[in-house]
Amino acid sequence: MSPSQLLIIFKARWRIMLAVFLAVVLTVLAGVLLLPKKYTASASVLVDVKSPDPIAGMVLPGMMTPGYMATQMDLIQSERVARGAVRALRLTESPQMREQWQEKTEGVGSFEAWIAGLLQAGLEVRPSRESSVISFSYEAVDPNFAAAIANAFVQSYINTTLELRIEPARQFGALFEAQAKLARERLEAAQTRLSAYQKEKGLIATDERLDVENARLNELSSQLVAVQTMSAEASSRKSKVSSSSQEVLNNPVVSTLKAEMSRQEARLKELNSRLGSAHPQVIEAQASINELRDRIAAEASRVNTSVAINSAVSQQREAQIREALEQQREKILKLKEQRDEASVLLRDVESAQRAYETINARLSQVAIEGQSNQTNVSVIKQAMPPSEPSSPRIMINMVLAVLAGGMLSVIVGLLLEIRDRRLRTDFDVTELLELPVLGSIPTRNKPEPRALPWRKKTVTDTESRTLPELTAPRS
Repeated sequence: MSPSQLLIIFKARWRIMLAVFLAVVLTVLAGVLLLPKKYTASASVLVDVKSPDPIAGMVLPGMMTPGYMATQMDLIQSERVARGAVRALRLTESPQMREQWQEKTEGVGSFEAWIAGLLQAGLEVRPSRESSVISFSYEAVDPNFAAAIANAFVQSYINTTLELRIEPARQFGALFEAQAKLARERLEAAQTRLSAYQKEKGLIATDERLDVENARLNELSSQLVAVQTMSAEASSRKSKVSSSSQEVLNNPVVSTLKAEMSRQEARLKELNSRLGSAHPQVIEAQASINELRDRIAAEASRVNTSVAINSAVSQQREAQIREALEQQREKILKLKEQRDEASVLLRDVESAQRAYETINARLSQVAIEGQSNQTNVSVIKQAMPPSEPSSPRIMINMVLAVLAGGMLSVIVGLLLEIRDRRLRTDFDVTELLELPVLGSIPTRNKPEPRALPWRKKTVTDTESRTLPELTAPRS
C-alpha cells in the first residue's frame, strides 16, 4: 500500500483506531494511578582486593582470582546474608509477618528462611564495570523500610565476610591449641629424660670432666713413654752386667777396693821377692789380697743385684702405668659415650623446643586472626530513604502507552481493513477488480448532516459498497 492509501484507510477507520488508542492509554493511566508507589534505596560498598592482609602481611591468593567478584555477588545473594539481615531487623518478632507466613505456608518450613526469601526477591545487586564497587538496591512501598533493608543487607554482608574469615582461624586455633599441648608434653618429657640421665651419670651443662680426663690421659701417656725408656735402659744394663761392666767399674767402693788390692799386690810382690813365699808377711799380704778380691766380688754382685732390681722396678712401673693408661682410656671412652647419649637427648629437647615455639607462634597468629574485626569491605554509601518514588514512572509509562496505543490502533485498523476490504480509490478498482475506470464521482464539499445514533445509515454511493457487491454479475 502507498502512503496515500494508508491515510485513506486511517481516515475511514479513525473512530475504531481512536477507541483502541484511548483504551490503551486510559488502561495504562488507570494502572499507573492505581498501582502503589514504590521507593528504591541504594547503598554501595568497596571490596578491596589489592591491599595486603594486616595480619598475614600478604595479599591473599583468593582475592586475585578472576572469579572473586562473582563469588562476592553470590555471597551477597545467599540465604546466609539474607538471614543475617532478617536477624538484624528482628523481623521474626513481627506478628504480621508471622500471620502471613502461616497463611502462605500453613506453618511448614522455617519462618526465618521464608522472610529471607521475601527480602531476596526485592534485592538487586549490581557490580560496577572494571571496578571493585558493588551497589545494593532494594525496592519497597515504604522508603524508610527500603533504606533499612538495603543497609541491613550491607551490614549482613560485611558481617558474613568477617565470619567467613575468622571461622577457619578459630577452627585452626582449636587445632593448634591441641597440638601445642602435645608439643609441650613432648618437650617436658624430653627435658625430664635429659635431666634424669645427667643426674644418673653425673653430667652437667658445663661439665669439664672430659677435658680433665683427656689431660690425665696425656700425662699417663708421657709417663709411660718415660718409664718405657728407663725400663729398656735398665734391661740393657741387666743383660750386660758383670764384674767388668761399666756399672761395676764406676762404683766408688769397687774402685777403692781395686785400688787397695793393687797396692797390696805390689807390696806382696815386693815382699815375696825379698822374704820368700813362706814368710808370714807374705802370707798376710796374700790373705789381705784374697780378702779384697772377695770384697770386690761381693760389691760387684751387689751392684748387679741393684741393676736387676732397678730393671724389675722399671718393668713393674711400666706395667702399672700401662694399666692406668688403659683404665683412663676406657674411662674417657665411657665419658664420650655418655656425652653422646646426653647430646642425643639434648637434641631431642631442642627439637621439641623448636616445634613447640613454632606451634605457639602459629597459635598466636591464628588467635589474632580469630579476634580480628576488620574486613576488606568498606561502605562508601549508606542507603537513605528516597524522596521520589522509583515506580510507577508516570511520564515514561504514558509515553510508552501512547506509543503502544498508536501501534496497536494502526494494527487494528489494518486488520479490520484486511478482513473487510473496500474500494476507496481508483487504484483499488484497477488493482483488485482488474477493470478499467470509466469515471469517478467527486466527493461533495458540503458535509452531510450527522445521522442520529438510532437511525440506520443508507448506503447509496460507490465508496460504501463492498467488494462482493461490485463484482456481482449484472442482470
